Amino acid sequence: MSGFGVEVRDLTVRYGSTTALDRVSFSIRPGVITGLLGRNGSGKTTALSVTAAFRRPTSGTVLVDGEAPWENARVLGGTCLVRESGDVMPDRSLRDTLGFLQDRRATFDRTFADSLLDLFELDPTSRPDRLSRGKRSAFGVVVGIAGRTPLTLLDEVHLGMDAPSRYAFYDTLLADWLAHPRTIVLSSHLIGEIERLLEDVVVLDRGSVLTVADADTLRASGLTVTGPLEAVSAFVADRDVVARQQLGRTAQATVVGARSDDRERARAAGLETGPVALQDLFVHLTDRATTEVAR
Repeated sequence: MSGFGVEVRDLTVRYGSTTALDRVSFSIRPGVITGLLGRNGSGKTTALSVTAAFRRPTSGTVLVDGEAPWENARVLGGTCLVRESGDVMPDRSLRDTLGFLQDRRATFDRTFADSLLDLFELDPTSRPDRLSRGKRSAFGVVVGIAGRTPLTLLDEVHLGMDAPSRYAFYDTLLADWLAHPRTIVLSSHLIGEIERLLEDVVVLDRGSVLTVADADTLRASGLTVTGPLEAVSAFVADRDVVARQQLGRTAQATVVGARSDDRERARAAGLETGPVALQDLFVHLTDRATTEVAR
């Protein structure tokens, strides 16, 4: 399978007295799109920075394609980290930045990059420091997608982009990944928008890993049941309920920790079942973690 895999083992990163990541371990499979999800301050950017050798770990290991990335020319040549608004030459034209990348990255597709400038309505003669926040983010997207590196790390690159531009980004990213498979990590808190892209999910919270799973398995861990109030209440009596709604004598409840026979039992009780959005599961996971910390 195309792309670099990533192995993170017991990774700890401290900034002075602040621990950004605390003995974190997870894997990123090569050739898939993985969502690195978490609230602000969860450690997402720190994890990506260590993976791309922008920062050294305090302790623990990170292996990219089986090797430590720090001062590793082969690994770094195949890794691209794009942070919000990109890491580009602010006082040079967009055209100059693309030319620079074309000269230094063997995988960079300049023709494709030029077409993305048109898609996001970016003037190649303009400079990043004279663009709006949304346009700077769009240029970061151009750099990340057109780079086609074996490991592409996109850290909240959509911030500032309007909804049509974000959806154009998602569609273009997916289409290009299908045509040119590689490992892509999307860091985001707009989970409802990106979940259709994700095959695997890593959820961080307060510098720790809450869960690592493939997206379908994580979705299947949740279930909604709808029907008569008494039947719904009986069905969820001993369950981990994360949301309830009621309209008259009709109720809906969302549970996590779905069991293999839940749907059969629900139908026998006259209840309708439905899936749970990844966004809702994420909110539940992080809310529960916050509650446990408070306790």
